[in-house]
Parts: sequence; C-alpha cells; structure tokens
Amino acid sequence: MKITQFKDDALSHFSYALLSEGQMAVIDPSRNPIPYYKYAEEENAKIVAVLETHPHADFVSSHLQIHKETGATIYISEKVGVSYPHQAFDEGDSIEIGNTSIKPIFTPGHSPDSLTFHAFLNDENVLFTGDTLFIGDVGRPDLREKAGNTKAKRKELAQMMYYSIQNKFNELPDDTKVYPAHGAGSLCGKNMSDANSSTLGNERMGNWAFKEQTEDEFIAEILKDQPFIPSYFGFNVDLNRKGAENVQSAKFRVPLKLNVENIEDEFLVVDTRNEQLYKKGHLPYSINIMARSESDKFETWLGAIIEPEEQFYLVLESIDKLEEILERVAKIGYEKQLKGIFTLSEEVSGSSEKFDIQSFDKNKEDYTIVDIRNTSEVSEGKIFENAYHIPLNDLRNNIGDLPKDKPMVVHCAGGYRSAAGSSILENEINEVPVFDLSEDVKKYSS
Repeated sequence: MKITQFKDDALSHFSYALLSEGQMAVIDPSRNPIPYYKYAEEENAKIVAVLETHPHADFVSSHLQIHKETGATIYISEKVGVSYPHQAFDEGDSIEIGNTSIKPIFTPGHSPDSLTFHAFLNDENVLFTGDTLFIGDVGRPDLREKAGNTKAKRKELAQMMYYSIQNKFNELPDDTKVYPAHGAGSLCGKNMSDANSSTLGNERMGNWAFKEQTEDEFIAEILKDQPFIPSYFGFNVDLNRKGAENVQSAKFRVPLKLNVENIEDEFLVVDTRNEQLYKKGHLPYSINIMARSESDKFETWLGAIIEPEEQFYLVLESIDKLEEILERVAKIGYEKQLKGIFTLSEEVSGSSEKFDIQSFDKNKEDYTIVDIRNTSEVSEGKIFENAYHIPLNDLRNNIGDLPKDKPMVVHCAGGYRSAAGSSILENEINEVPVFDLSEDVKKYSS
C-alpha cells in the first residue's frame, strides 16, 4: 500500500492516491483530475475507484469526470442521495484495491452523511478522515443546515460528532495513520494544525476532541467561535451531489478579450491584479480580489463576496495568468458565471484616490474607519476604537449602515482584504472619497 498526498495550498485541501498492486484509488479529489492521471501514468497504475468522504462545501470534486474518463467506480454513502453512477458504500461494505482492503466508517458530525475510510494491509492501518477528524481539531458542524438533501441543525451535528469521536475509532491502534482532507487555513474547521498527517495515538493525546468531557462541554466548545460561512459553500455541496461537468471544457467556454478600455453593460467586474495596478486604473463596478499567488485566498474571497450564479467579468494582469485564474475560479464552480475574461488597455479611466497616511495619522477623527475583519478577529481587540465593523463577506449588503459625512478608510488585518473592501465601497459611495489603509494597518496593530 502506497499513499501519496496532493495539496491545494489556496484552499488548504488534501486529496490522496492509494496504490496497491497496480490499482489506484483517489480519495476526495480536487476539481482538476489531471494530476492524478499523471501520477497513475508515472506509476503504471489503473485508476479503479474514487472515494468521496462526503459532498464537500469548499471545493468542487472531479469524481464524476474521473468516472467518465477512466471508468473508475465512485464510492459514496447512500445517505448522500446522488443520482450519478456510483456504488453505495456504507458501514459493513468493503472493497479491495490490489491487496489493500478499504472499509467505510460512518462518522457523522461535520455533515450527516460523512464517512471515514479505513484502509488496511497486514498490520498497517490508515484512516482517510475527510472533514471529520483534522490534525488537532474536528470538522465544524454548522455547514449543512441549509444545503444538501440531508439537512441537520448544528447542535444535532455537534452531538453526532461527539458520538463519532467517542466511539468510532476505539478499535484501531495508536499507530493508525490519520490523513485529513484539510489543514490549517481551511474554513472547514477552526484550530487545525499545520501538520498534514498524524497518528491516532497523537490525536488521542493532543486533540481537544478526544479529551474526557461531557457531551454538553464538547458541544459548547465545537460551536463557539466558528469562522464565517462563505456564500458558495451551500452551492458547492449541491454541485458535488449532482456531479460537476468536465473542468477542461467548462473553463475554455469562457470568452476572452484583450486590451479592453470599457464595458457597455453594468455587470460586476472582479479584478485579480495587484492593488497598485488596480488603483492606477480599472473598469467601473470593479472589485479588487487579488490573485497574485496561492497564498492569496482568492477562491475563498471570490466565493464569499460574489454570490453563486451572480454573473461577473474577470480582469487578468496578463494573458500568462489565464490558465491559472480559470483553474482557481473553477475550483469553486464559478466558471459558469463568468461573462468573459479581459486584459485591460492602459486607457481605462477608473482610478482610486491616493491616500495621505500622514494626514490620517494626525487626524483620525476626520475619517470614518471601516474594519472589515471577521467577527472573531474583532472580538480579540479593535485596532481603531471608533471603527465601524462590517465583515468583508457582509459588506456589499450593509453599506447603508455606514455614515457618509467623512472620508472613509477601510482596513483589515494585513492589507489583502482591504483592497477588496475599499473597492466595494468605491462602487457604491459617491458622497465622500474611500481610501484603502492597505499594509499600513500593521503600523497600528503591532
């Protein structure tokens, strides 16, 4: 049994290939299956199975595309209620990949239909835990109240998670390897470790969820201080239940236009360039969601700010970025909403006003300061005492709550989100100028 981990840094997502005797299973695959195909080719292996721990909320899976292109069987719990070709895979079932056995363990909590996959060969035991058991944490229980055919309230799911952690892994030895679907930075949990794997023994010792505690204590802990839920999460659950279309054909149906100076309609524009280029010149109705590298959480903020099925244009810094940006949009299933992709002419007319940091520093009372950090961040302390707090994911719907009698200054924690936040306000507020504090916020928060 050979296990290879694939990581999507931008979404902190882990997927896996399990190889045994020339056969290969893919577990919780990303939207683009090509890396798994390349790996199978390198290993001279045949992909015979795709295993889904649950219908994911934060990314689109390629399970259906892999099935169509390789003939691999999709294994997923019957509780998910899918209509695409699949093999129901629930407790009591098992499959063989080469000489390795895989059995599903029903571990509800993150979702009411979650599975953990137990792979074993001789004395080697492996758990693919999906979003049930993370390194140092467990999956959040509040994502399936409004999405999927099987819905459950967060408290009910928290109770299920307590039962899963207390009971479902007890028969497995401490040296069982644990491979989760996410690591630190994912919104599917709140206190995940930077580690990409662990052992059951280490988790029993160090993971808060395994500590001796009452059900009520566990529920109180798991429900408190959970991150916000991006708009696209429910959309992705439903899309994964249906099965997404071929990502290559979907991406390249999007129209491309070069050196655009203006647009005739009023569709929203998502500008992926760095903030300096954006402020120098941009199209009307633009939101600056930067995609400079994988460390920018572009996918998360695209899906948090733009609603599912809301149409938009996309601006690239250069044509060299086309494939990369399309790939990132498709990861969350937003490629169908794209009206077109542009590079910009140097003649675009929109620009952002330059911010005088010295004036702000001396006269903060002359500005309306808008704090767009998450609620959990603000609860740990304000950076500016009199700032108005509206989280970035709520900003488009709550602009009316802001006074418009002073120039506005938008800030986050490090400068990335404030580029998006200030551009949102620029589009809607004409009475006063809007400024981005950007990375200068670090002077006030250190």
